[in-house]
Amino acid sequence: MKILITGGAGFIGSAVVRRAIADGHEVVNLDVLTYSANLENVAGVANDPRYAFEQADICDQARVREIFAKHRPDAVMHLAAESHVDRSLEGPIDFVRTNIMGTAVLLEAARDYWMALPEPQKSAFRFHHVSTDEVFGALGEDGEFTEETPYDPTSPYAASKAGADHLVRAWGRTFGLPVVLTNCSNNYGPFQFPEKLIPTVITRALEGKSIPVYGDGRQVRDWLHVDDHAEALLLVIGKGALGETYCIGGDSSRRNIEVVRMICAELDKVAPANTPHAEKITFVTDRPAHDFRYAIDASKLERELGWSPRVALPEGLEQTVRWYVENRDWIEGIRERGFHSERLGLVKAS
Repeated sequence: MKILITGGAGFIGSAVVRRAIADGHEVVNLDVLTYSANLENVAGVANDPRYAFEQADICDQARVREIFAKHRPDAVMHLAAESHVDRSLEGPIDFVRTNIMGTAVLLEAARDYWMALPEPQKSAFRFHHVSTDEVFGALGEDGEFTEETPYDPTSPYAASKAGADHLVRAWGRTFGLPVVLTNCSNNYGPFQFPEKLIPTVITRALEGKSIPVYGDGRQVRDWLHVDDHAEALLLVIGKGALGETYCIGGDSSRRNIEVVRMICAELDKVAPANTPHAEKITFVTDRPAHDFRYAIDASKLERELGWSPRVALPEGLEQTVRWYVENRDWIEGIRERGFHSERLGLVKAS
């Protein structure tokens, strides 16, 4: 397939781009290159004749339509989004603009393009929207999210992604656009921008800084290695049933404090400091409305398409820590652009 991938210079998007090229697909990478995007993430495929890059904002209707007309993709995988919960607390309108308005613009461009396609290209076309488990809200001490879980988003980020999910389903039901959706758990792995938990812990520890843990660290997340996620996404866009939703999880639930301590133990092996890295852990004021627990039941994806995660969390964390230790130039490039893992998202009382 020739796949138009939005957000292909970001963390998850770049993993999909690299995997898609390795699997023999053609890729058009549409990315506006915001603060967290990085073309170094796709440098390994940048000179491949099956790869093309278009710098564009998904909210720019004329530009998006121009890219469809120029490249004539067989499918769209939509990953472009503002994705950091803490930032959504400080600037929610940016999340509404990109995640909701941008998705609507992309859907309309895709619909017009699809309607004009000749058969059999029209029947083969599909629009794959990549979303998050955060749209479902929070779980208590037990239970798992499934494709049938009611939506109950907490943060502006989660609400904006929920809105995008609803738009995609509406374009499918109202206009017949061939859509498929996925909702994933927390991703981790190489090339992740150091504002999320795992790369924040690693990069701050390597720089000798304190390691912040929100609240008491008891929040639970299901961790999905980005390479497993990329494999699942390409499977869904190729073989997923139209109109269906698939939950993608890593089968690796841990409390945040457990994950932080696992990272510190690995850093003690590969980048030892004067004292154990865990001694740098500092408990800080919790994020407002911090969801307690997420967990994914991915049995539908395994049952219908044969996918299950390959990378266990201990193995994935070892690989991820070593990647950051061995790629400090990549981290330094981000620091040079002005990002130093400062705390975001503390909402002040009015």
